[in-house]
Amino acid sequence: MHQDKNEGRRNFLKTASIGGLAALSIPAIVTSAFAAEKVKKVRLNNNDVILFQGDSITDARRKRDDMTVNSASALGSGYAFMAASDLLCNQAGKNLQIYNKGISGNKVYQLAERWDTDALELNPNVLSLLIGVNDFWHSLVRDYKGTIKTYRDDYRALLDRTKQQLPDVRLIIGEPFAVPGIKSVDDTWFPAFNEYRQAAREIAANYGAGFIPYQSVFDKAQKTAPGVYWTYDGVHPTIAGNRLMAQAWLEAVKG
Repeated sequence: MHQDKNEGRRNFLKTASIGGLAALSIPAIVTSAFAAEKVKKVRLNNNDVILFQGDSITDARRKRDDMTVNSASALGSGYAFMAASDLLCNQAGKNLQIYNKGISGNKVYQLAERWDTDALELNPNVLSLLIGVNDFWHSLVRDYKGTIKTYRDDYRALLDRTKQQLPDVRLIIGEPFAVPGIKSVDDTWFPAFNEYRQAAREIAANYGAGFIPYQSVFDKAQKTAPGVYWTYDGVHPTIAGNRLMAQAWLEAVKG
């Protein structure tokens, strides 16, 4: 992987030097992606309970036995921690309570299996979901038989269940993303994976959720540095990739 990363970086620098490519800052990348999408944003209120949910990208090696609110170890080392640290510092007066309950490897049906304890009982005012890459990926590399219909149906059932118990919850749905040509993400992903991205977008619209266009964010970021700079394997973000995602998440709650 180290060799592939170095090679990708060298090829990028060669191409960039020829084309005279200008580097963009992370805020500029994110702002550009959101401007193109014109997506709904979510407002944060005083005393909000914010819950991050998802798979390994959200989990980010959090300490799962730490139940403390606003705990660094409980929030992991990824985008959820980075976004939370910004919120808690810059909006100290809001008394926000932030949890991360992502679990590595999860698909939507596995969220549903733990939803009462890891979501509904926390009574979140803001629920952020990033789920879907495993619903597709595991159909390629594991004996998982789920389809795009499974993903749609399971996701809608989960949100219906959530809205029944928490009718006023504000939803944020992250777009599943993949960076092609890096380790785990090859031609076998496309065009099928794009259906999962589109399904998340449609579900966000149908449920009045804020939407984070992560694929567009990562696509635009590659104009500044190659994909291997932002993600290790096409799916899991590097430190820079997590910062990119955190900035996108924070953009989704402006307004």
